[in-house]
Amino acid sequence: MLTEEIFNDLIKTAMSRGGSYGDIFLEDRTPLVIQMEDDKIEKITTGIERGIGIRIVYDDKTAYAYTNDLTRDTLLETASSLSRAVKTKSINTLLNLEKIRPKTGFIIKKRPDNIPITDKIKLIRSANQRARTFDRRVRQVSVTYSDFVQLVTIANSEGVLVEDERVQTLFAVSVIAEEGGVIQTGYEALGGFTGFELFDENSVESLAERAAGRAVLMLGARRIKGGRMPVVISSEAGGTMIHEAIGHGLEADLAGQGLSVYSNKLGTQVAAPSVTVIDDATLPGKRGSFRIDDEGAEAQKNILVSDGILTAYMYDKLNAIKDGVKSTGNGRREGYRSRPIPRMTNTFLAPGKADPAEILRATHDGLFVRKMGGGQVNTVTGNFVFDVQEGYLIKNGQISDPVRGATLCGNGPQVLNSIDLIGSDIGFAIGTCGKDGQGVPVSDALPTIRIPDIVVGGEV
Repeated sequence: MLTEEIFNDLIKTAMSRGGSYGDIFLEDRTPLVIQMEDDKIEKITTGIERGIGIRIVYDDKTAYAYTNDLTRDTLLETASSLSRAVKTKSINTLLNLEKIRPKTGFIIKKRPDNIPITDKIKLIRSANQRARTFDRRVRQVSVTYSDFVQLVTIANSEGVLVEDERVQTLFAVSVIAEEGGVIQTGYEALGGFTGFELFDENSVESLAERAAGRAVLMLGARRIKGGRMPVVISSEAGGTMIHEAIGHGLEADLAGQGLSVYSNKLGTQVAAPSVTVIDDATLPGKRGSFRIDDEGAEAQKNILVSDGILTAYMYDKLNAIKDGVKSTGNGRREGYRSRPIPRMTNTFLAPGKADPAEILRATHDGLFVRKMGGGQVNTVTGNFVFDVQEGYLIKNGQISDPVRGATLCGNGPQVLNSIDLIGSDIGFAIGTCGKDGQGVPVSDALPTIRIPDIVVGGEV
């Protein structure tokens, strides 16, 4: 790793012509990906990714450069070249870097890089076998195991110098089932900021069974008839709706540019009084967790919406400088080749007081969503569309026939204002969130909720 003196020299050189803020991001990542297709290990990918990113913020703009050549001369030349992007009078940048230790602590019991690859392949084969033997209609199974250990060192012109180690482990099963020309899929994944102990607490066979079971179940499901109806979303469904319907709109770059339906709405009601939305990077073991963000700011728990009132946006350094506020610790990047931007971490709607079973019983007819699929949102208007991966009709307050082909279509603020029942439970789902060509690990969560009236897409 580089010395403190080098970090000082790089920031001074990069900001020698001016700038309101500068930082250095040094990354050393060791990833591993193992993929199984058609009963065979198709791909094992590993290696070392090492490089450094240097950034200057000036006049609310960003200049960014990176290199994987970590020799002193190359680093100083890269910083010097970057400095020429700033066309202002030279200033003397005096730095006294203070090494800080992250306050948030996560315990990794079994580092994945210490586990033999044969043990990882054994898990993959076990999940593959369970999915393939689940039902004769299972046609294809794909299993992926991945992990990485990432060492980062971040220094910035505010005098911060911090080091951190991040560990992520992920396991996913995808199943395709077919019968009579009808094809359905099932997908399940688990993982987070955790080591190989993930598999002491979770069974990959059960994960494969759930994925295969969903694919087979949906083969016999009839297509739902579209229309407006009440919808109960289970805590098992994950928080895709919160992530898309409000999360992206509260990222400060979009909100600050007027590209969000929530722009200029701080202090106003944007959801029902029972709705509280939180983004929390400090949760142990969650996929979106970290000790420090990619600009050296401490991980935080940020209450974005409190009792229906919009209280905060998610900030990185650049947008915090623009708005004259502090970063909320949401500056994230895919790696050293990417500049940091405001991103979600673990985003969820806080649990309420209602009994989840009572929410279902209180809904005479409608749609019950057990698992959400993908979704997309227009952050400017708030309009969204989400796929329902596993859904059932509700009849007389009980779960009835499975249905397929359902989508949820609505408007974020309108739906959040219409939620009338919030359960006391909560369930997390994991994913990789894409934005501006960058993917970062996230999780999202939702308690069981009822939306009394929403458009459900289907057959007409």
